[in-house]
Parts: sequence; C-alpha cells; structure tokens
Amino acid sequence: MTSAPIFDASVSVLRRALDEKEISSVELASLFLDRIEAFDSGLNAFITVDRDRALAEARSADARIARNEAGPLTGIPLAHKDVFCTEGILTTCASRMLSNFVSPYDAHVVSLLKQAGAVSLGKTNLDEFAMGSSCETSYYGPVINPWKPGTVAGGSSGGSAAAVAARLVPIATGTDTGGSVRQPAAFCGITGIKPTYGLVSRYGTIACASSLDQGGAFGASAEDCALLLSSMTGFDTRDSTSLDRPVEDYAAIVGASAPDAARPLGGLTIGVPRDFFSTGLNDEIRTTVENALAQYRALGATLRDIDLPNVRLAVPAYYVIAMAEASSNLTRFDGVRYGHRAAEYTDLVDMYCKSRSEGFGAEVQRRILTGTFVLSHGYYDAYYLQAQKLRRLITSDFERAFAECDLIASPTSPATAWALGAMSDDPVQMYLGDIYTSPVNLAGLPGLSHPCGFNAAGLPIGLQLIGNYFSEARLLTAAHRFQQITDWHLRRPPVA
Repeated sequence: MTSAPIFDASVSVLRRALDEKEISSVELASLFLDRIEAFDSGLNAFITVDRDRALAEARSADARIARNEAGPLTGIPLAHKDVFCTEGILTTCASRMLSNFVSPYDAHVVSLLKQAGAVSLGKTNLDEFAMGSSCETSYYGPVINPWKPGTVAGGSSGGSAAAVAARLVPIATGTDTGGSVRQPAAFCGITGIKPTYGLVSRYGTIACASSLDQGGAFGASAEDCALLLSSMTGFDTRDSTSLDRPVEDYAAIVGASAPDAARPLGGLTIGVPRDFFSTGLNDEIRTTVENALAQYRALGATLRDIDLPNVRLAVPAYYVIAMAEASSNLTRFDGVRYGHRAAEYTDLVDMYCKSRSEGFGAEVQRRILTGTFVLSHGYYDAYYLQAQKLRRLITSDFERAFAECDLIASPTSPATAWALGAMSDDPVQMYLGDIYTSPVNLAGLPGLSHPCGFNAAGLPIGLQLIGNYFSEARLLTAAHRFQQITDWHLRRPPVA
C-alpha cells in the first residue's frame, strides 16, 4: 500500500488495494462518505449525498471484484456534477427551477461509469445551470475553495473541483463550456481535462450552450484523469454530436514507459502564444507558468513562440454564442411539465413570468435576456452571425498553430481564486477571466489544466495545455511526465 492515508491515495493505488483485498469497496465508500459528512459543511461542494445508494453500489462492486470481473474503476468512489441526469436522484443544476426534479434516466456519462463499476457518492454543486466562473450563483450557496476560506473555488464545476482537492472523493465529473473544468481545477490545485467536442456524449447532460458544452474529468493527477476519461468516452446514437471513433485507453498510454528516460518529452514541440503572457496577467502567475515551461524544456520538449492573433476576440464571441444558446435551451423550463411553478398566478402568461422569475437566479436571467437580444430580429446579423465568423477565425488560428507545434501552453487563468463576492457587482470583469480557456471551446479542441505552483498567499496556479483534435493521450502524457518530476499535484489543502 502506501504510508499516506488511504483517502489521499491515487486511483491506481486504490485499485491495487481493492484487488488485493486490503480494503473493500464498502469500506472505501464509507471512508469518503464520512469525510464528506465531516468536512463538506465548510466547503458546500455537494448538493446531494446518497449514502444508502452509494453503499449498495459498493456492495455490487465488491461482488464483481470477488468474481474477478473488476475493471479499472470498479469500486472507486466518484461524484457527478449536478448537471448530469441521474435516475432516481435529484438533478438540480444548482437552480431553484429544478430543485425538485428527480431524473427518470441516466446521462450517458453516468451510465458508462455505472457499467465500469464506479461508486457514485453524490452530486456536486455548481454555478446555476453552469453559468458562472466562480460557483457563487448556485441556489444552494457558493462553493468555498478548500485552500483558503473566503475565496471562490472557480466555476462552473467548482463543487467537483473542491471535492477532489479536499479528498472528499478521488475523482469527479464536470462539464466545460468556456473553461468550467480547467479554471476550477487551477483554482483548487488539481488536474482537469476537457476533451475534444463530441468525444463525450452530451445525452442526459442538461445543456447550457450546446455547441460548446463538453463533459470532462477531475483528478488529483493526469493519471487519475486518464483513468476516468477512458470510461467516459464512447459513441452514443442518442447524441447527434457524438463522434463515432474507437475508445482509447488513455491510462495505458499515460502509464507506458518513455522511450528516452532522460528526455521523456523529447520530440514534443510546445507552442507558447506570447500574447497570453502580456497585459492583464498577474505577475506571480506569469513567473510560475514560465518556470513550469522551463521544466517542460528540461524534460526534452522544445518551446516555440507562436501567434494566435484572433484569440483576443474570443471572450466577446464566446459570450454572444453562449448566451444565445443558453436563451434557447432554457425556454423549456416554464413551470408546466416539471420544475418550479409559482404558487399564485392569474393566467398562463402570468404563470410563465412568475415561475421563471422565481426559478432562475440573477445571472441566468441576465444571460437569457442578453441571448434573446442577440438572436432578435435586427440584431442577429450584427451580433450572433459576427460571433460565429470570429469563431471560424479563431479555429483557423489554432489550425495554423498546430502545423508548427504539438501542444500549446498558457496560463489557465489570468488570476488566482478571488474573494467571495469580489466580482459580484462586475460580471464583465469575471467574464474576462475566460480569456485563455474560452478559445478552446470555440474551436472544439481538448484542453487540460494542471497545478504548477502557488502564489504568495498560498493559492494554486494552473498551467493549461491545449492539443489538436483527439490528442487527449498526448495532453495527459505530457502532464503526467511533468507530474513525475514535480509535487504540486501531491499537495493538499488544510481541510483535515
């Protein structure tokens, strides 16, 4: 086993412990459930925890292990972001609108992980309907960063990130629309990956912006993310954007020995867009990321300056598209068939107005109104169509860049976690925090964030790696090599 506490072990170590009968799945699930009970009151990372269901799944996992039918995740505890539909359990999207919604079916991601034998402990908190960059817009209250009370965990998948960082669960699912896996991973000092658009089915994932949303994985390390992502991918006929391609065993690829032990990243070229290191970037982040890039060079990688001239336009293009799609997606929540309905109303129109006004929070209402405006007659061409043209330009920038390099490296965020409420009165400033992550979603590319240091206040800093389409294995392998010579991913917040 290991001298470290079992709850602090990697997924591969937990796998060996389960297979060698050093601990049972029931015991492991109970340990993490007890940690949730003990520490989540100070983090608010979970919306729903179902101990009885989790222990029943753990008993089934133990039976599979006893029959020698275990897979890599059989018996491993995890948590799902509360935007994935889960049969028989609340799926709230952190909104009053769905605070009483119990899904009658599983999302494809949830179904795949059930088949893999993973044990779901519960559903994690998020920005309402995944709209936010700080996990403060939740109807259930903000998620607290485990590294420093009073600071945000990042969003929208902040609950999953905080839960993994605090070791309330070893791995967790999330969704990434404009950085919603990578940014909270950076803020909480863990690893998070958003795969190529279409690689993970969106069936049963309650949509924010359909052309941008993609399921992703959180883990303490790239190796843990590889194990989770391997079980999340697969073609799904129910999702028209799902890609029909062979499922890769990312964990096996990441775990393979490097041909050159002294230079394990030899032959890898990493593009560095210098515009990302200029105005607006915190000095501590710039220095820390540059030091991390020097370590990549020491591993054998070649660093090359590249130009992405149109990414400076990514944030306005992203928010026009995201808000337009959110406006369209949220029309279904009207208080008629399911979800919140106002207690008193005079007629049908009044019921719609009151139910939606009461059911949606301020940030969601802001995005619905903005999205409706940019799609309206007379403004569609001026805003939405122009944003789509910018999207094509940004995608072309990446295509040209990947003709010169294998991966692109940048900071994950221009700032570390800020104080709760610090940006509540200035949403535009918060939107600008997506400057390094949102271009990846516009182009449908895979991106990963891993910890690379801390600032003077003890808050984590993340480095983002961006790959060409279907280069998840390369991203995970590069991050894994970095983590083999550093210990940033092994550091834990002072929760316990």
